[in-house]
Parts: sequence; structure tokens; C-alpha cells
Amino acid sequence: MLQVPEGYLFATVSAGLRYQKRDDLALILSNVPARAAAVFTKNKFQAAPILVAKKILEKKSRVRGILVNAGQANACTGETGYSNCCQTLQMVKRVFGLGEDDILPASTGVIGEQFELEKWEKAVPELKKTLGQTDPVRVARAIMTTDTFPKLSWKRVSLQAGEVTFLGFAKGAGMICPDMATMLGFVLCDAQIDGNWWREALKMAVDMSFNAITVDGDTSTNDCVFALANGASGVCVAQDEEDMIRETLKSICQDLAYQIVQDAEGGTKVIHIHVTGAKNKTQAELVARTIGHSLLVKTALYGQDPNWGRIVAALGRSGAEFNPDQVEVRIAGITIFAQGQPVNMDIDNIMARHLRKQDVHIQVSLGDGNGEYTLLSSDLTEEYVRINACYRT
Repeated sequence: MLQVPEGYLFATVSAGLRYQKRDDLALILSNVPARAAAVFTKNKFQAAPILVAKKILEKKSRVRGILVNAGQANACTGETGYSNCCQTLQMVKRVFGLGEDDILPASTGVIGEQFELEKWEKAVPELKKTLGQTDPVRVARAIMTTDTFPKLSWKRVSLQAGEVTFLGFAKGAGMICPDMATMLGFVLCDAQIDGNWWREALKMAVDMSFNAITVDGDTSTNDCVFALANGASGVCVAQDEEDMIRETLKSICQDLAYQIVQDAEGGTKVIHIHVTGAKNKTQAELVARTIGHSLLVKTALYGQDPNWGRIVAALGRSGAEFNPDQVEVRIAGITIFAQGQPVNMDIDNIMARHLRKQDVHIQVSLGDGNGEYTLLSSDLTEEYVRINACYRT
């Protein structure tokens, strides 16, 4: 059963911001100011909501909630887009009776389109009417673009002083590549947590989840992950419980990140690429990303073809340092390449049942150190081309 942290209310409405009529504007509101943490895209073309949220968090460590819209990214919209974003927050402040800079904005959708503020003026009062009448699933649906299912994850943790609850939302299916991607992620918690520690914990969780996935190698302009902790449970996290909270936060983010790759535009498989034996983590990451981004590897796995040559070729051009004679490649735990040549076996027949599964595991050992890295990737299908060729038209 879906578990919701204490002290949060939800609202959604159809504001007409999408081409298809459905809920496309959502508000997550905490009853009390919540400690806020955030991680943002590193794309140089940062969307207006990213710039506004950064400015808010430079001034405040606590906020009341998150306002998110789908359909229009409000990216590459200049000073007008920045002003429009601020005006939408002023509308919410006025209608909901909030303080200055109480709400963090987030947007996703088509780049370059300006908000039609008349639609927002009509929608925000309607949004208030649904506050507390909407559940988290509707919020997750409202922020979808090309997603095919809403993405949520939750967990309850027992601490010395009582129970605390985590609830996470995410959207994303295409334009997915670390430093996050065209994805939004929100995590809510009702524990009493130190602000500085919360920010560091989120950064670590994002690095091991949303920053360790790829669908198509594209990093977007609107990526952000917000984490709120409002303390509404009354449960304070003791110092010796911080590791448990950190692991829970990471687990929520990793679950959401998996769901994004699972829902990759046109995708049929989640590819788990685990690289070990590298000189260091950076070298291992180079290998994992090169394999995960390879169009030839992705299309081979879509065709259920155990083409080890494509994996090895990607490995060879990754820029990582290794001895080719020490490399071992395994699919589903079965060694198919070692000591510079394929293993003598009927690879096609042996691999057939493994490659029919949704989750495919590729393990690469470089045999040269302790560095390791895991990346989640997707396959590439004709449907991906269709979706993105017709995204606006």
C-alpha cells in the first residue's frame, strides 16, 4: 500500500499546458516549512525554473513545497521566461496564502515555448480547490510527458524515536543521460533532519542513481531533484541512524532511476552494465558509459543478439587504460569473451533465453585494479525514432 509522509498535501489540475488535455500542473505542499535539498542539471542552457529555484535556495534553507508543470519546459525563453516563472510563483503565493519564495518551481516539456499566463491565472485557483483531494499517484501522472506509467517509490523506516516515511516521484523516459537528464525527481520525508547533512545525502544518492543511468546520451535543460524533510512525524534522526536514512534515500532514488530506464522511450530492456577491475572508479565509469551509449550495443540487445564484438569495440574506444588480454566479458554471468578471443561455445543458443528477459546483465572485468562502476542503460528500437521524430508535430 502506498505510504505517504505526514504533513504533505497534493493538488493537480488540467491547465491546458500540454497538447493532450489532462492534468499537467501539480503542487506538493508541506503544512510546515521543510528543509530543502536540490541537485540540478549541468547543461549550460538552464531553464528558467532551474535558475529561479537556485536563487530561492541561495536565500532559504526551508520551503513549503514544489510547483511543477508538464508540457512546456520554459527553457531557452530568455528574460521573459524567467519573469513568467516568477509570476506563476506569485500567483500560487497569492492564492494559497504563502510567504515569499516558499515554493520551488520545476517544468518539463517542449523547449523554447513561452508560458501563456492567462492559462495559469485560471488554473491556480482551480488547483487550490483540489488541495488535499488529490493523491500522489495523480501528481506522478500530471508530471508525465512521454512516460507510459507514473513513477513512485516509498519506504517506511523504524528509528529509535519512531517511524519516518519517504515518498519519491520521478518523470523521465527520453533525453536521459547523466548529469541527470530530462527528468524530474522529488523525494518527501517527514523526519527531523539536519539541513547540511540532508543536502550532502541527496547529492550522494543522486550520484548513485539518477546520475548513473542513460537512455540516449542526451542531457536536458530542466533536470532537477528536490528533497524535502518537514519533520512532521516529530521523529528526530539520531547521529547513529544517519547511515540508515542515507541508504533509504539512496534506495528510493535508485528505484526511481530504474523505473526511468524501464520506461525508456521505445525501450524493451534494462541493461545493467557492471565494470570491475579498473584502475579506478573514473576508468570504470568511462567503460560503462561508452558501452551504455553505443548505438550498436543497444540495437544488438534489442534484436536479442549476443554480439560481443560490439561490446569489446566500445570498450576499446572508451579511453580507459587496460590490457586487452586481461579483459573478460560476461552476459548473464556467462563468460563469452576472455584472453583476447571469444569463448568456444554455441553463444547464440546459450544466450537466447537470457536475452529474451527485460533485464540484461553485462559484466566487464578489466583485471587491472579495484575500480568499479554500474550504469543502467536501455536498448534502442524503431519506436524511439518514431516518438522523437514526431514529438512536436
